[in-house]
Amino acid sequence: MSQTAANSGGISSNGLPPVSPISLKTIPMAGLLVDVYGLDELPASVSCVSCLWLHHQRTRNKEHMREIAARCVGAWNEATGSEKKDRGLIALAYDQRNHGTRLVHDPANGAWREGNKTHAQDMLGGIMGMVGDQTVLLDVVESYLFHDSGEEEGQQRKVIDHHLALGISLGGHSVWQLMFADPRVRAGVAVIGCPDFMNLITDRARLSKLSTYSADTGAATFLGSKDFPPSLVTAACKTDPKGILFGTSPIPSSSSSPGSSSPSITDEDERQRRQILLERLQGKQFLLCNGAEDKLVPPRCGEAFTRWFKEAADKYKEARISVDERTYAGVGHTFSVGMVKDAVEWVMEVVKNADADIVAQARNGRSKM
Repeated sequence: MSQTAANSGGISSNGLPPVSPISLKTIPMAGLLVDVYGLDELPASVSCVSCLWLHHQRTRNKEHMREIAARCVGAWNEATGSEKKDRGLIALAYDQRNHGTRLVHDPANGAWREGNKTHAQDMLGGIMGMVGDQTVLLDVVESYLFHDSGEEEGQQRKVIDHHLALGISLGGHSVWQLMFADPRVRAGVAVIGCPDFMNLITDRARLSKLSTYSADTGAATFLGSKDFPPSLVTAACKTDPKGILFGTSPIPSSSSSPGSSSPSITDEDERQRRQILLERLQGKQFLLCNGAEDKLVPPRCGEAFTRWFKEAADKYKEARISVDERTYAGVGHTFSVGMVKDAVEWVMEVVKNADADIVAQARNGRSKM
């Protein structure tokens, strides 16, 4: 693995205050080793718990999420102080597939330039696997952590009723997919991640000078080639945000007009996309952190989708989707100081408003009956 790849996407700590110590317990759950931060700090008075799930970057492991876990949980505990409170926050991290304790074939974590001929398959398969693992953990986490809570005198029974996720780079891609895949995850921070996997990998094929990429035809011939086989296209269209909403078609511009090169939008197209947003994302919140100088996951690869997504969130107000996109000048492929500060503050606000979101969810569920 090249030094550049191994060090890309890391957390920048310089300029941030020291991290306060926080408890860590590694607990086997459903065959996965899960690091749980802040469990010992939960007050006896807490009855409701928010879980912040952390998805690490490519070539790293769950231990690399220790700092952001400590910053988020520490900030919440400091803000709520010693007062009796009903809600607590814990953070959880586990290894992406083929990483850390789950490593089976290290070359598969490399890119085309590093000799990995199945880079696209390994990337998308890993992202999809992370999302699948996450849905299982959402099902069982409470039964592992709080199966005996409330049995001691003066202790509240604890219930996990709120989930949010934060991912960096590869983890940012998986958070995007997770937000579309599971209604229980109510908020997501995608740090240097991309919602358009096919465009990202097509651009990477161009930069890697693959024979299957042609400057004349671009994605039209690359998608479906040996480097991005038809079955992988099908998988991306089922799991990746852009693929779910548009398939392999270009994303229409809101400024499309007769005679423009942008595809026309039919009433049926619009109805279907509105329905997807309502069914999959109602009431969800997104924080998108991009480095303006990111060369590995260039913001331009997700720009068209993100622009459409923000416009759709504004148009379909009944979906109550919040999209906060922030691009950081002079920042490359890293979780910068500014991003860390913004992410912690944003997570704090989401957890503070968790009860209101749960009530809104319940109200929306009743309205569908």
